[in-house]
Amino acid sequence: MGLSQRRNSDQREVPLIRPVLKPFETFVHAESSGGILLLGATLVAMVWANSPWADSYARLWSTPVSLVVGSHALTETLLEWINDGLMAMFFFVIGLEIKREVLVGELASWRRAALPLAAALGGTVVPASLYLLVNGAGPGAPGWGIPMATDIAFALGVLALLGPRVPLSLKVFLTALAIGDDLMAVLVIALFYTSTISWLNVGIGALFLLLLVAANFVGIRHLLVYSVLGIGGLWLAFLLSGVHATIAGVLAAMTIPARTRLSGSEFVARGQALLKRFEEVTSAERPPLANTERHHVTQRLEMEVKDVETPLQRLEHALHPWVTVVVMPLFALANAGITLDANGWAHLTHPVALGIMVGLFIGKPVGILLASWGASQAGLVSLPEGVTWRQLAGTGVLAGIGFTMSLFIAGLAFPPGPLQLSAKVGILCASTSAGIVGWAWLRSGSGGAAVGKAARQGGKGW
Repeated sequence: MGLSQRRNSDQREVPLIRPVLKPFETFVHAESSGGILLLGATLVAMVWANSPWADSYARLWSTPVSLVVGSHALTETLLEWINDGLMAMFFFVIGLEIKREVLVGELASWRRAALPLAAALGGTVVPASLYLLVNGAGPGAPGWGIPMATDIAFALGVLALLGPRVPLSLKVFLTALAIGDDLMAVLVIALFYTSTISWLNVGIGALFLLLLVAANFVGIRHLLVYSVLGIGGLWLAFLLSGVHATIAGVLAAMTIPARTRLSGSEFVARGQALLKRFEEVTSAERPPLANTERHHVTQRLEMEVKDVETPLQRLEHALHPWVTVVVMPLFALANAGITLDANGWAHLTHPVALGIMVGLFIGKPVGILLASWGASQAGLVSLPEGVTWRQLAGTGVLAGIGFTMSLFIAGLAFPPGPLQLSAKVGILCASTSAGIVGWAWLRSGSGGAAVGKAARQGGKGW
């Protein structure tokens, strides 16, 4: 039987649901999908919290949920499970992105990392300083970490809406910048937003972390091992220790193997041999379900594919859609429901809200620009190819979209009540303003070859 006959005899039917799923898959992998879903979840939360069914919104997230193993039970509200549990997955993916960027990405060398890291430093220090300038040592002082981080999904989503108006290098810069200040935000959470620490559980967590490192060192690649040690050990120990459980997600990500078992040439040789064998054992007389040899070949080929890909890549690729479609929208739905009552103006003008708005909307772009300009004047960095200072300024405004990370830190800084409500009002107002102004800024000034040339040559063009 010829090859074409084999192909014709081995045709598979297209599942009826495929045309339905295809647009959804395309949307999930689009750059703007995360921002669109976050925006939708936020609007639903706002409408729900201010509707006649507002009580059901509050009751839902305060529902106690227990994890029971034998005589031991761990009980938290649904809101706490989302913020402590699902957000650990979010931070785990952030950890994977940080590790990838450090190993082979924009943070892999000083020359490539200098500009986004300098910008991230300025974009965290200046907003926090402005917040403290507004709040001083008052009751809102613990919220100084709220305006530090950038919501990468929202910011990249807005940037994606501009399409070819902005160069690819600007998107890469914003990604590296967001990862840099997310890293700083993680350190801030670990060092400053922890409750009373149980050193016994910290020690248990450290033991599981060592086991994860050892598993990587000896060459264990099965993700089940890392899941059991990371979730059943490290995350649970940190949850009980007082150190926020999401930190466990970042630490666990750093232990995921980033090496391959097969080189590219070895994979090509083995793959070609297996595909040749697959062709030999495929026949019209033996359907796939009855063809044992064909099944063995496909299993071998699947193993070879896994060995040529790093576990870090597989995990990041597998988890990213879940974080985009489920974790972050669910977090927004549970945390963004602000009740707009007669005291709304009072919350908007509260020092906490004002400090956040000044920090995110003004402090972010000013800090990013000052740090980038200073590093450029010192000869340490240069702008990415095709990026102007005007575009960098617009990107700095977009970095003021704090949202997810800012809401998360607000929940750590303040207990439920007026201060947390004022913080949420400030975050939503600042993030909305940053998104609209940043989009308009970049859209109106994304051309200008002369400006771009002047900016690249002297760092002075706008």
